[in-house]
Amino acid sequence: MKTNQKKTELDRRKVVAALLKDRGKALVVTGLGSSTYDAFAAGDHPLNFYLWGGMGGAAMVGLGLALAQPKRRVLVITGDGEMLMGLGSLATIAVAAPKNLAIAVIDNGHYGETGMQIAHTGRGVDITGMAKAAGFRSTVTITNNNELKQWLTEFHCAAGPVFGDIKVSAAPAPMVLPVRDGTAIKHRFREALLGTKAFE
Repeated sequence: MKTNQKKTELDRRKVVAALLKDRGKALVVTGLGSSTYDAFAAGDHPLNFYLWGGMGGAAMVGLGLALAQPKRRVLVITGDGEMLMGLGSLATIAVAAPKNLAIAVIDNGHYGETGMQIAHTGRGVDITGMAKAAGFRSTVTITNNNELKQWLTEFHCAAGPVFGDIKVSAAPAPMVLPVRDGTAIKHRFREALLGTKAFE
């Protein structure tokens, strides 16, 4: 079984920590699985919306937030398997063209939640090319720390929609779990965003 996944120096946990270090008041949506664990490991935040289900939906949740909150930066951090399941969202996002939305795909070329089977990006599928063809304003594939550092400002500030496929090592990271109660996550996020109690 041949793969096209190139070796990378990037550690997924360090990458996500770098993405979130200077987030400011950005709203953050994480795809289910490792992206959620990575974001929580970087530091819990009430404006983190952790997805525990709905694989393939992270980018669309981000789009909804970006359209509803046009004055806030919305950052989606998800995995390659999750993004592959929701490829149609790239076209919808490009057509809606929210200037405040950025998507980072943490791409280890594997399906981490189901046994580390090789994913399509590990076999050469180019999701950056797909985002570009869909019509994203900015697209990039990142394979090293210098490229990541150069892209961070774009991720946080550039007019979107912005898309980055960040190639990371498939080495495992310790599992760090945030709260798993979807209702509690929703209420906490809503209160932090809108400044009102969920049941008022």
